[in-house]
Amino acid sequence: MIVTVTPNPSLDRTITVDRLRVGEVHRAGGLHIDAGGKGVNVSRALAANGIATMAVLPARGAPAVEFSARLDRDGVPHDYIALDGAVRTNITIVDANGTTTKINEPGRASTVADATAMLGAVESHIPDAAWVVGCGSLPPGIDGRFYVGLIERARAHGVRVAIDTSGTALRTAVAARPDLIKPNHEELEDLVARPLPTLGDVLEAARGLVAEGIAAVVVSLGEHGAVAVNAATAFHASAVVNHPQSTVGAGDCLLAGWLAAVEKGASIADALATGVRWGAAAVALPGSTVPTPGDLSLPRVTVSSQLPLDLTLTSQPGHLAPTHKG
Repeated sequence: MIVTVTPNPSLDRTITVDRLRVGEVHRAGGLHIDAGGKGVNVSRALAANGIATMAVLPARGAPAVEFSARLDRDGVPHDYIALDGAVRTNITIVDANGTTTKINEPGRASTVADATAMLGAVESHIPDAAWVVGCGSLPPGIDGRFYVGLIERARAHGVRVAIDTSGTALRTAVAARPDLIKPNHEELEDLVARPLPTLGDVLEAARGLVAEGIAAVVVSLGEHGAVAVNAATAFHASAVVNHPQSTVGAGDCLLAGWLAAVEKGASIADALATGVRWGAAAVALPGSTVPTPGDLSLPRVTVSSQLPLDLTLTSQPGHLAPTHKG
């Protein structure tokens, strides 16, 4: 089982428009609402593809009821920490070209006691877990030591830990040496405190993190796919999405695909190819919809150990799109 932890969950409202024009009135072409937050998205993708999972998150009251209804619809087992006001509303606006604009609420003002309660709830599921996955932003009042506590508790049970967060929370977590981190390009630049304009620069930065004790680093590169690095090797994978609809949750689906493949004994190359396929399939779906097995035959994925090191990491429409931390 893969246990996900989402300390700052959200109801994600995705609105489609023909073209976003700042300062003007728009007619919404569609509205899509999903239970969200990065760890929740990972669990939704895993459940949609028959992988055992448990989503742990704070929620209470009417938002918890709505969240439960949506997770039940998606077949996602979940465990709540009863905290009022913990579920945010995040708004995403997607235009006809697939360009995504996000407005994320900061989350509930939280305390050290709240963090302790969350970690206690997670610990009850760790003995049954193969992976514990800590995902997303932290609500105000909780700092990166939350993820350090998560890593320490999982490690005490011999369970592997993946972390997908950003900024100070990621820097703090990296010092505790999780088994896997999955930053995107911008987050990796922030983590190593320098620009990484080419794929070669990204590879060098990822190898530096592996040398410091991270077992594997998977970097999502938006339209340029993703790169995976461990102590033995490195691979790059990419996919073309002919009709992108939404980038929301694409990175979460990439991580879910990676974990699902690793759990089945896949090599780093096959795990990366699976992750990029899941992420690309998500881009072709509306809102934060996660791909099911029927969606995964569509993206054509290429994977190679011969990395194009001089590849400049700039936007190219129609490829696996950028990820966004919630």
